[in-house]
Amino acid sequence: AILASAARAARTGACGFRSPPEGQPAAAMSRGTLGVGKSLLLDDELTKIVHRDGSKGLKFKKKTRMAPLGRHSVFGDFPDDHAPEVSFLVAPPPRRLVRSTSAPGVGFGTMDAAFVGLGGLPRGVAPPPKRAGATKPRPVKATHFRNYYDRGDLPVSVNHGGGSRLQWKADVEKLDYHHYLPIFFDGVREQEDPYRLLAVEGTYEMLEKGGAKILPVVPQLIVPMKEALNTRCPEIMCTTLKVLQVLVMSGEMIGQALVPYYRQLLPSFNLYKNATRNLGDGIDYSQRKGNNLGDLIAQTLELLETHGGEDAFINIKYMIPTYESC
Repeated sequence: AILASAARAARTGACGFRSPPEGQPAAAMSRGTLGVGKSLLLDDELTKIVHRDGSKGLKFKKKTRMAPLGRHSVFGDFPDDHAPEVSFLVAPPPRRLVRSTSAPGVGFGTMDAAFVGLGGLPRGVAPPPKRAGATKPRPVKATHFRNYYDRGDLPVSVNHGGGSRLQWKADVEKLDYHHYLPIFFDGVREQEDPYRLLAVEGTYEMLEKGGAKILPVVPQLIVPMKEALNTRCPEIMCTTLKVLQVLVMSGEMIGQALVPYYRQLLPSFNLYKNATRNLGDGIDYSQRKGNNLGDLIAQTLELLETHGGEDAFINIKYMIPTYESC
C-alpha cells in the first residue's frame, strides 16, 4: 500500500513540481504550490520508500563521508564509551598507497606480476586503466550557513505550524545583502534539514525581494555556486542551477555581470551537458520535477546567453565548444 501511494504521488505531482510550459525555464515553475524546500523534503521521503535498504539516505552518505557529519547533540559529541552505536561517525585514518598499480606484486614475488620479468620480457596481463572519475560525486564539506545557524546568527527559523516552512525574524528587504546573501547561497549545497530547507527557501525569497541590492553582491556569489557545482552531486547541482536561473532573471544587468565569471561556473556544465536519459518510449519523471540535469544545463545556458549581452555567446562557446546559439 505504501509503494502504491508513493507511485500514485509520483504520477499525480504530489511532490510540488509542475511541468514548465514550452520555452520557459524550470526555475520559473519549480517552486510549485509547496515551495522548493518542502518539495525536497517530499522527494527524500519518496526515496526512502523506494530504496528501503538506506543506500540513498543521508545516514549512508554520512557513513561514507559524502556528507558532513555534524555534531551528535547540541552539547557536542558523545564519549566513545557512552555511545558505541555512533562510533562509525569517527573519521577513519587516511589511506596510504602501499603497492603500485602496474606491478601489484612488487616486493611479494615479481615473477607473475605485469611488466615485471627477467630480461625485460613482460609477464602477465597489464591491468586496465582506472576511470578518471570526472563525474563521480565528491564529499560535501560543512557550509558556513550551518555554522551561522547553529550559533543563532541568522534571522531565520523553522515554523512547524501546518508543515515546516521558513519564518523570517526581520524584514527581508531591510537585510544586509552583502552579508547574508552569500551565506544563504553557500547553504544551497546542504543535504540535511533544516539547513537545506532554510537555505533554499531563504535564497529564493531574498532573490525575489532583493531588487537593486542583488547586482552589487554578484561577485560574492560566484565561489558558493562554484563549490556547489563542483560537488558533482546531481541533486545539489540541480538545485544550484535553478537558483542560478532565478538569479539571472532577478535583475536587468545581472546576466551581464556574470559573464566575467563563466570560467569558474561553466566547466561543470561542460561535463554534464549531455547527461540526458534515453528511455525510449518510457516516462522520465525527473522532467516533470525539473531534475533532469542535461535539460537544466541547456536552459541555464540559454538564459545566460539571452541576458548576458553581446559577449555572452563567445564566452560560452570558449568554455563549451559544442554549445550552439539559441
